[in-house]
Amino acid sequence: MPSATSVKSLPNSGDGIEPCLSQSSMQTLSELREMNKLCDAVIRLEDGSEFPVHRAILSACSPYFRALFTTSLHLKDQTDVTIPGLQTPEVNALLKYAYLRKIDVNFDNVSRLLATADYLAMTGVIELCCSFLKTELSSKNCIGILKYARDHFHKELEKYTFRYIMRNFVHIAQQSDEILDLTVDEIVGIIGCEELNVKNEEAVWEFVLRWINVDPQSRKVHIVSLVSQIRLGLMDTRYFLENVKEHEYITSNELCRPKIIDTLRFLYDLETITQRTGEVSTPEIARPRIPHEIMFAIGGWSGGSPTNYVETYDTRADRWVRVDEVDPAGPRAYHGTAVVGTDIYVIGGFDGVAYFNSCRCFNAVTKEWRHVAPMNARRCYVSVAVIDDIIYAMGGFDGQQRQDSVEKYDYRTNQWSMVASMNAQRSDASATTLDNKIYITGGFNGHECMNTAEFADETLCAVV
Repeated sequence: MPSATSVKSLPNSGDGIEPCLSQSSMQTLSELREMNKLCDAVIRLEDGSEFPVHRAILSACSPYFRALFTTSLHLKDQTDVTIPGLQTPEVNALLKYAYLRKIDVNFDNVSRLLATADYLAMTGVIELCCSFLKTELSSKNCIGILKYARDHFHKELEKYTFRYIMRNFVHIAQQSDEILDLTVDEIVGIIGCEELNVKNEEAVWEFVLRWINVDPQSRKVHIVSLVSQIRLGLMDTRYFLENVKEHEYITSNELCRPKIIDTLRFLYDLETITQRTGEVSTPEIARPRIPHEIMFAIGGWSGGSPTNYVETYDTRADRWVRVDEVDPAGPRAYHGTAVVGTDIYVIGGFDGVAYFNSCRCFNAVTKEWRHVAPMNARRCYVSVAVIDDIIYAMGGFDGQQRQDSVEKYDYRTNQWSMVASMNAQRSDASATTLDNKIYITGGFNGHECMNTAEFADETLCAVV
């Protein structure tokens, strides 16, 4: 079994000597505990084990022990206590952690350590166990870890594991035996999720069949609720007709009929739908899931005025979908956009009246907007590029003149800073990066459209 030893150092006083003294002191206290010297309490287990301890040490790392040893409910101090339900190996490991901040976590002991640490409210050990489980997640064990996290109310571990399942669903659906033991409600919660990462819905259908086939007699009755979670309208038409529409689980359940009829109607009308102009509502059976790679269209000019609409395009489904979370700061057009991680930065722009130096950030995961630091200059028709998560805003129009100035943004400090200017004034130019160099081509300088280009490395030493 894989194992990981996690070590946490004692607090650093900052003078460069204290860490050594602290570790040395704690090592001495640990040795005194093992020799039952200077101990002021005894912990007993139901299996007969006894552990002499120093109450102050245990109280410092556990609210459980702090309450146990400092309670005023008893007439005298609690110095001899029996704790039910615990086992010797786990208590030994936790006492070692309390004194030395060292503990060995592996697959053989992680569940027992986590349960014991949770019982004793030893947050440090809980965090180490959860971190270990995160690093060991795989297609074969993630379902078991998810259920454990849910059963023991480890919300952060549950959330992390569920995201792992969403990202790796196809492999899990094919390889995991644990997933076949989930209840129908748990299966619905997984395959119905918007963030399920599947390239096609055929994979979800095949998993549903795999789950039902474990016990067809008792599980096939759930085909209606399961099929309702599959985006049937996104399936290949031939696959749907040959593998879904005529499957015995479908044909034997009359309640499936409305869903099948709706899907047939949508698939047969698909070519007509794609040729229509204007906005076409997407039915539930064809609504794309949130993909892990997606194209965003944010703001711009529409119908004679700027807009703050946001739309996304999923190449897997060949569909545009409007995002409800429009920018609450209002519309803007002729702005720049840049992506760093899951954050989309909207930079500068124009709202029909004002030229902006303001910047907004939209997180594609949380779907939340927030302000970030403004640029030093107002920039409409700005050119934007990204190198090593640093955003560069180049040129643009401030309402009076085209600019040659360049500034960069570091999200870690939320700060824009000026760097070397370009060799020419440019607005509405194209910019990109290659081999840690920024290339900017064309644009308009206020008098003519340009055919020149220039590039600079990440130090922004411009070269024609």
